[in-house]
Amino acid sequence: MNDSADRRILREEVDDFGTQLETWRLRMESALSARLPEADVVPARLHEAMRYSVLGGGKRIRPALVFATARAVGLSEDDVEGAACAIELVHVYSLVHDDLPAMDNDDLRRGRPTCHKAYDEATALLVGDALQPLAFQLLARDPKLPASPAIRLMPKVMLAQASGTLGMAGGQAIDLAVQGLRLDIGQVEDMHARKTGAVIRASVLMAAECAPPLDPNLYGALSRFANAVGLAFQIQDDLLDVTGDASMLGKATGADSERAKPTHPAVIGISASQQRVRLLHSQAVHALAPFGERAQALRSLAHWLLSRQY
Repeated sequence: MNDSADRRILREEVDDFGTQLETWRLRMESALSARLPEADVVPARLHEAMRYSVLGGGKRIRPALVFATARAVGLSEDDVEGAACAIELVHVYSLVHDDLPAMDNDDLRRGRPTCHKAYDEATALLVGDALQPLAFQLLARDPKLPASPAIRLMPKVMLAQASGTLGMAGGQAIDLAVQGLRLDIGQVEDMHARKTGAVIRASVLMAAECAPPLDPNLYGALSRFANAVGLAFQIQDDLLDVTGDASMLGKATGADSERAKPTHPAVIGISASQQRVRLLHSQAVHALAPFGERAQALRSLAHWLLSRQY
């Protein structure tokens, strides 16, 4: 991707893949709506707030990773739709709690008032509390997932690990604890591997677990891809907080700097952060070589993540 021709070809591929992403996004809106409690069912205010938070837009990147991985391992989107919904519910629960005054204290999410602003703090807490068990209920009982108990077990274990103290919750705890402190880049990347990378890794590997057992080399390739993409995604988010357009992002920019968060741009600068994203992108694409054309959707998704502006 060093010359103009390569960049043009990549841009065209990204533009073409945007249509596929939109198709998956629309599928997820329908799938999530069907699996959420209706807003008029008691307790109605909680159910309304759950639907407000889950169905309030978003890129649905984690479900897209589930669907793209399914293609690479020979599954259909139907085979993994329940897993895609489960991981998106956990992601949304984390956003609702992250936005609370006790955490990041954000007023906007996806261009709308955050859940605790649209409702209240207690309701926002309960929204997160309700979305997390619903995710695991789907992995246990969703009729579209493989019926085999053995196949259903590992996605549940993976999602639990990815969202617990060794993953998302642990990464968030570290993020809160180190605000205003100086970290080296290794410490920053360890934090992000937990806070963001763990759930992205789970998005890829949960889909793989829905298939018959993979060759260990192929499973390892997906793991390397997921690790690289997860970190690149977080660095790109940090860069957008510095260089992005708030109207496109749907939330205020500059929040990381205001809270003195040790992000990649803060620790190594914008240029070095952009270079790190490009290196991780190259590693991710290279990892998919054993899959050949079956992994084209994953490659295109990696390209899109590299070039996104929101």
